[in-house]
Amino acid sequence: MSAAPVTVLGLGPMGRALASAFLAAGHPATLWNRTSGRADGLVENGAVETGTAAEAIAASDLVVICVLDHDAVRAVITPHAAALKGRTLVNLTAGTPDEARATADWAEAHGIGYLDGAIMVPTYLVGGPSTLVLHSGPADLYERHRDTLQAIGGTCVYLGADPGRAGAHDVALLDIFWTALTGVVHAFALAGSEGVTASDLAPYAKGVAGLLPDVIDAFAEQVDTGSYPAGGSNLRSAAAIMSHVLDASRSRGVDSTVISAAHDVARRGMAAGYADDSYAHVAELLRG
Repeated sequence: MSAAPVTVLGLGPMGRALASAFLAAGHPATLWNRTSGRADGLVENGAVETGTAAEAIAASDLVVICVLDHDAVRAVITPHAAALKGRTLVNLTAGTPDEARATADWAEAHGIGYLDGAIMVPTYLVGGPSTLVLHSGPADLYERHRDTLQAIGGTCVYLGADPGRAGAHDVALLDIFWTALTGVVHAFALAGSEGVTASDLAPYAKGVAGLLPDVIDAFAEQVDTGSYPAGGSNLRSAAAIMSHVLDASRSRGVDSTVISAAHDVARRGMAAGYADDSYAHVAELLRG
């Protein structure tokens, strides 16, 4: 049985990576981008580039869009509601859960099947075994197109009917990634102020990062159960440790914005009566 055709709208770095993955898996791919000239190399590998989005949409029952943001999504799809009617639109554009739900409502009102998705790897991993893509939306639509979507590579996970659920995972996981990376570059800056190179610190930084999987599991259970036993470290000790980092940063003129914010959260937790509890208890404060 021949592979199902797919249309890709948007040929930025991620859109091109998606198109390459579909082509590599044998799917006929029709491509469109607002700015022409982005399909070089893809056309040589068998893709068809169209001059208009309407032409590209007409070529496939499955239309994948991956552009800068949801404003760009709306700019592309709104004029083509009639062309999309009866087809399935898979939105792999990063955004918020509410944006995904709003787009799903628009699609339903126009007779368009809609799945939202989140690509959890950088472009160079797309198409390979390390790829992780999260999907949410109507289960029947996901099942209908699962084999085609699997061509993106690695693992595709269906999270449920709520179209915002993939986006909810996405923003939370990006929160971990970028907050952690901010800590990494701040640590390099702080170490550098004491004459320690980033390369010297890196092996020990990876050791600290290696502690996180067990902490994540423990904190997840505590947050879900609402029980916050301190175990080996409580919020009071965490705040004291942060204060050392804060003082060292200030004494060397290193920007202390991020660690100061974390220290403030810890102090607020202590003021709320959580001083002898696990640091995970501050989740109650952050949720408001």
